Amino acid sequence: MTTVVDKPQTERPVTNQRGRRRRRRDDPRNSVSPWWAVGTWIVTLLFFLPVAWMVLTSFHDEADAATNPPSPFAPITFSNYSALFDRDIAPYLINSATASIVSTLLVLVLAVPAAYALSIRPVEKWTDVMFFFLSTKFLPLIAALLPIYLIVKYLGMLDNVFTLVILYTSMNLPIAVWMMRSFLAEVPVEILEAAQVDGAGFIRTLVSIITPITMPGLAATSLICFIFSWNEFMFAVNLTAVRAATAPIFLVGFISSQGLFLAKLCAAATLVSLPVLIAGFAAQDKLVRGLSLGAVK
Repeated sequence: MTTVVDKPQTERPVTNQRGRRRRRRDDPRNSVSPWWAVGTWIVTLLFFLPVAWMVLTSFHDEADAATNPPSPFAPITFSNYSALFDRDIAPYLINSATASIVSTLLVLVLAVPAAYALSIRPVEKWTDVMFFFLSTKFLPLIAALLPIYLIVKYLGMLDNVFTLVILYTSMNLPIAVWMMRSFLAEVPVEILEAAQVDGAGFIRTLVSIITPITMPGLAATSLICFIFSWNEFMFAVNLTAVRAATAPIFLVGFISSQGLFLAKLCAAATLVSLPVLIAGFAAQDKLVRGLSLGAVK
């Protein structure tokens, strides 16, 4: 009989994960140069400088704001802001808030089920559907302005804030579907299957499971749609007059060929920008998570 002698197996060395991480951190190829941080700060300051100059100019008199070169150390005054409320800015802000908030809510109500059907329960040829949504953004707004104006005039809805709600909803819906699809694609399928086993229907799954998981994505999508609606000017200036005029229309009213208007215009622009800044600051934690969700697999 032939005796088979088993050769002793050589044990593989156990990799020390802490040591590997430490070596990876100490690797000079993985270190970030401090010049990148300096460059980032410089670029950030360059982007922030016009905004800071606008806010500073809003506290100067018209004569000081129009000097060349400008004087940043001119006397401070609040007369420009008092002049804004004398011109009754409140209706313009209310119209902008109504059109932006209602359209954003409608976009979310329509975009979330559509993104669910395109990501978690994909329909046949879903890529064609996504391309269709994207193709609606190819047409410039100015090219569609004349037929939209004629339709709105025929329906008797000129100078109506709900006309802006419908237009802003259709304008923001494609980008919302694209964003929400990437967010919903990150939802674990196992959680949805467990919910189905427990007897949860579509509405219960959408409200109680998917919505809390994708809350950062919802915050990012809603904030972007709100900003686009709040800053929209083309439809507002051509389809509204007095009753439904929005905040950007109020800003245009300060531009005049006679007299000085720069300080009052900066004050109005600062006041109109506050709602967007407050909304972004309130949702900044969810906004960062939402914008990064789906970006890294």
